[in-house]
Amino acid sequence: MRTDTLAKLAALAGARLKTGAARLVTAESCTGGWVAQAVTAVAGSSDWFERGFVTYSNDAKHELLGVREDTLARFGAVSEETAREMARGALERSKGTIALAITGIAGPTGGTPSKPVGMVCFAWAHDGQLRSETRRFTGDREGVRRQAVIRALQGVLEALDEAAPQG
Repeated sequence: MRTDTLAKLAALAGARLKTGAARLVTAESCTGGWVAQAVTAVAGSSDWFERGFVTYSNDAKHELLGVREDTLARFGAVSEETAREMARGALERSKGTIALAITGIAGPTGGTPSKPVGMVCFAWAHDGQLRSETRRFTGDREGVRRQAVIRALQGVLEALDEAAPQG
């Protein structure tokens, strides 16, 4: 059922992106390209999916997305500050019109008291707006990553709603 939920959410996001003539670009760390995989599993995704960046290392975040070394040093890879720079960088380095970024600690190791396993930071950039948030998910590594993919796609829908003209 969880996979079905993910597939439905990816299809819904795709339909909304296509209707709005928007093109999605992803910047993923802890999900390792899972969002890109989920959306490209939707037939016709070439109409609305521009590209995906998998930037697992700090070097990749810096080199491919322009995340500042100072940001990584001051706040760490798992931070809203880094997620925001990832989203901005993904838009700047693509022909996308909406970006999502994910960085987190999927576990089972790597957590600290201030950044526990299951902590995931997100950012969405669209129409000059940049929004970020931090969530804490429970479960094993796959469960944390799956929940992060679902939340990322939900955030795309929310960003599209925020940008929609109010009537």
